[in-house]
Amino acid sequence: MTAPRAALVVDFGGPVLLTPFELTLAAEARLGLAAGQLDWAGPFAPERDPEWQDVLAGRLAERSYWARRGDQFGRIAGCAGGTRVLMAALYQGAPQALLRPEALALMRDARAAGLPVGVLTNDLRAFHSQEWVDSLRLDELADVVVDGSVEGILKPDPRIYRLAAGRLGVRCQDVVFLDDQPVNLAGAADVGMTAVPVDVTDPAASFGRARQLTGL
Repeated sequence: MTAPRAALVVDFGGPVLLTPFELTLAAEARLGLAAGQLDWAGPFAPERDPEWQDVLAGRLAERSYWARRGDQFGRIAGCAGGTRVLMAALYQGAPQALLRPEALALMRDARAAGLPVGVLTNDLRAFHSQEWVDSLRLDELADVVVDGSVEGILKPDPRIYRLAAGRLGVRCQDVVFLDDQPVNLAGAADVGMTAVPVDVTDPAASFGRARQLTGL
């Protein structure tokens, strides 16, 4: 029987934070936009979103995808546009309501069991204001938060995974890593982490798998 892994590291946007795709309907209503104007399907209907298919295939960086959507949003809403403008428009309301309950439960249970817990993200500060990030109170969920947009190193660069493991005081081989992007999962596996893909259209199975691997 395989021994449980010693640490949990999760990507933030998608596995923990609801995706922008899940927030467009509410944003349209709040902004007075016609239904369907922010019709970005992403993983929920990739056949209708060729650019998202390019992201999944590694042909387009996720940052570039959202930069394009931010410019598109500016034209629709009649504002300056841009990624951070789009994210500010989408991510309104109580921060806790924007986080997946299953992810929060996994992270809290891991910490309660004495497992180191980290967040490894590429774009938290690139996409959101410091005030909004502070409102998430991530220090209550994770021992370490490593943001590639702050460190200047982005997944799937092997250095960022090793940095996260090092800050948690564990080996990469002892980490269960969750992410929703295939290229980032491959990067984690390359440094020896146990990579668990998160399907944001049905995340419960992924969190269940992480619980098995960590012995929770």
